[in-house]
Amino acid sequence: MNDCLPLLPNYSVAMAGEMFALSTCTHIPVVDNDKLLGLISEEDVEGFDKDKKVNDYLYLLDHFFVRKRTVWLDVLEAFAAGNSNIMPVLDQDGNYLGYYELLDMIGLFRETPFLSEQGGVVIVEKGMSDYSFSEISQIVESNNGRLLGAFISDMHDDITQVTVKVSSSGLDDIIQTFRRYSYNVISGNEDDSYVEELKRRSEYLNRYLNI
Repeated sequence: MNDCLPLLPNYSVAMAGEMFALSTCTHIPVVDNDKLLGLISEEDVEGFDKDKKVNDYLYLLDHFFVRKRTVWLDVLEAFAAGNSNIMPVLDQDGNYLGYYELLDMIGLFRETPFLSEQGGVVIVEKGMSDYSFSEISQIVESNNGRLLGAFISDMHDDITQVTVKVSSSGLDDIIQTFRRYSYNVISGNEDDSYVEELKRRSEYLNRYLNI
């Protein structure tokens, strides 16, 4: 992917269109005095008046970003929420530092033990105020399992769903313990088919982004 240099608000819409034509970015940051004003999308630029300035359309800019210290799982969530393949990065003072590329983040995700290590996956849910990651870890380790990763995969109606990857020869004991601790077990499998599906989806996304 070519560098997506930021736009200044006094740039013409025609120039913005030319920059999109030279890159594969879905959005380009609009920056003024090191401050992020928002992001202009390629789709919107196609409908703008080419003779006008970016400054004339500031009210239509998208607004999303992450901080320099934002953890990578939260960065992935921000990519999904922004529906973009670039993510602006700001420092603690709100200064624009650059951007992450979705393709790089997907590559990082695929290298984590959650996807690369062999093991089983169990999906559990419990009340938002009733579950804890320390308790989940304790349940796994008390059954001779090793926690390879866990993340919140859904939240609805005061219920939190957590997807857990464990290194274990069997999940039966872990699943039964989750139930004893009043977790609702949505699914659990030992053949890692859930993780294989995640791998297939990330590989598909990689191919899609490379088109």
